Amino acid sequence: MFQSPFSASLFAFRQTAFRYVDLRILFALLILTYPFSAFSEEPAKPAAPFTVDPTLFTKQGDTFPALKSPDGVQHFTVFEGVQTQAGYNHGAVLTGFKGQLFCQWQTSGKDEDGPGTHVIYSFSEDGEHWNNSRVLAPAREHAIVTSGGWWTQGDTLIAFINVWPDDAPQKQGYTEYATSSDGINWSAFKPVTGAGGRPVQGIIEQDLKALPPGRILTVFHMQPGLHATPYYTEDPSATSGWTAGNFTNLPHKDTISRELEPSSFVDADNNIVMTFRDQAGSFRVLASVSKDNGDTWSLPVVTNMPDSRAKQSAGNLPDGTAYLVNNPSGTKDRLPLVVTLSRDGKHFDHALLARDESSLPPMKFAGKYKRTGYSYPKSIVWRDALWISYAVNKEDIAVTRIPVSSLRVQDSLETNPDQ
Repeated sequence: MFQSPFSASLFAFRQTAFRYVDLRILFALLILTYPFSAFSEEPAKPAAPFTVDPTLFTKQGDTFPALKSPDGVQHFTVFEGVQTQAGYNHGAVLTGFKGQLFCQWQTSGKDEDGPGTHVIYSFSEDGEHWNNSRVLAPAREHAIVTSGGWWTQGDTLIAFINVWPDDAPQKQGYTEYATSSDGINWSAFKPVTGAGGRPVQGIIEQDLKALPPGRILTVFHMQPGLHATPYYTEDPSATSGWTAGNFTNLPHKDTISRELEPSSFVDADNNIVMTFRDQAGSFRVLASVSKDNGDTWSLPVVTNMPDSRAKQSAGNLPDGTAYLVNNPSGTKDRLPLVVTLSRDGKHFDHALLARDESSLPPMKFAGKYKRTGYSYPKSIVWRDALWISYAVNKEDIAVTRIPVSSLRVQDSLETNPDQ
């Protein structure tokens, strides 16, 4: 059949138009079915490693009506501040060694991190009656020295200290250790070293934790400045071989990382959950999780656990129950001191008052950065009880003892008298 040039052109135009329309429809379908998150400039934030029942911390004025004191709770004074000589005391941390409870802390005449700040310690056979304090790390001429925590290896007690040089370009420092076989006579202090044999250029956190099989976990706040980084070692003395885990700090405009002063517990899936102070001021606990025994860590996220932007302490009871000790005020108030509990480390739905304002004495001495309340708790399980050390008004050092039997989340909780 004869086809005019005009008809042929019209046919070609229609074919092109249909193809154009088909392409537009196809593109529209792709837009509708493609996930919008693919066009987001930021990746989706990971879920928090744990949640907290918000009704636990519902306030009425300055109190938490839902919180009750556990049965058998006791408070003991380790050290009373002495005006002008030892008016500032803070950073208390405990360990058990050869049947005794040891406690170390930093001290100075008046001010936080003032000249002459050094580390002293005491020990007790029962946690109630404490020996006179002894110097663990004396004052240094061109640095201050603060408490770094403990470790034990068989018949050896290892004490860590943090050294903060006066001439550092910013707030930063490094870690040293000394050893003792009796808790009285000590070796000279030496640098804590990394896997390459060089000194670790960072401030150690006081919460060293044993992981299977034989790994030890802590955090160093690394130079330049203070950037919290999880580290692990296979050295049973915890004094060498430290290796950094793969960890990314959240953005923060400072020489100090947003994540600070962490602790950790293990959840029911054997994941390590690390909890941090949030220096950005959310007044919530930050958390990161490792599913490979500390090699790699998730990006930290803000949890719904209220905090006072301060040091806190986490761990596990003998049956695996996870706990967190902090000041859940949601403000800078270091009151009250609370133990929050979870059977699986994923949802915390039980909390108890370790100590509240009713037993808080008035502050006795003025000093820089002094604050009322129960500051910087650290904790261990010793002799069938949870022992919590802390500063009272940053001038006295105290411990609280709570029987493990009073921390039952379920009736099936078993205790271990050897802990």
